[in-house]
Amino acid sequence: MAGKKICSLLALTIWLAGCHGVKPAVTVGSKNFTEQNLLGEIIAQHLENRLHGGVARKLNISGTMLAQSALLNAEIDLYPEYTGTAFTNVLKHSGVSDPGVVFERVRAEYLEQMNLTWLSPLGFDNTFAMAVRGSDAKARNLETLSDAAADPKGFSLGAGYEFMERPDGFGTLNQTYNMHWIGGTKSMDLGLLYTALQQSQVSMIAGSATDGPLSVLDIKVLQDDKHAFPPYQACIVIRTEKLNGNPQLRAALAELSGKFTTEKMRQLNYRVDGQHQPIVQVARDFLQSVIEQ
Repeated sequence: MAGKKICSLLALTIWLAGCHGVKPAVTVGSKNFTEQNLLGEIIAQHLENRLHGGVARKLNISGTMLAQSALLNAEIDLYPEYTGTAFTNVLKHSGVSDPGVVFERVRAEYLEQMNLTWLSPLGFDNTFAMAVRGSDAKARNLETLSDAAADPKGFSLGAGYEFMERPDGFGTLNQTYNMHWIGGTKSMDLGLLYTALQQSQVSMIAGSATDGPLSVLDIKVLQDDKHAFPPYQACIVIRTEKLNGNPQLRAALAELSGKFTTEKMRQLNYRVDGQHQPIVQVARDFLQSVIEQ
């Protein structure tokens, strides 16, 4: 009889565990656009390979402040973030363009104020990219944003809604370069920017340095020669208490630092957005190509 009770109790324990699940060792988050979801999946797959399971995903979180809140509330343990976003939008700083200085200030203040740790950069900088058609760049001798500002013909701008509102976006661009705009700025979904530029609906767009179409289209990104925009180095930010005392997790995440380039990120983004390949497969291919599994 005692044996039957023990078996019944064991069966009940297993059933309850199955119903409620076991808390994962680490939960990976991301914001809600292609690059973030892709980075989140790459991180999650890599940790699964190294930690042999125990990894949960909460990808596609709507925006910086919600992702930040999820991290602070321990709903997620880590997610990819950009130094410039943290510097300007979260910490409310401005006026610094040196990537190393921005990274060190972000790392120090996040640790001191929020007990969050920034790991070494992944290897690419996804700053704003002011871009024109390649044919226009050649015809109008455009290499830099200063060249564009000096061109009396002016430009019609296409930009995402966030660029127009962010303190490090449109306002900073105008303050630094005093660009001549014609026809009014057209706010649009980010997915429409390159189509609008190619179809001459606008003559300049505010994209991002790692946008997929930049890897395949004849489009010129103008150099930000006066450093209007802060650096946006991609890094992993993680709850310090999760990182401390877990050398296996720390070592696994460190393997991803420096493994990306701007061009590589463009190619990965294009595989998802332009070629409609599954994020899971693109992430797996990337890891197999750069990290010994």
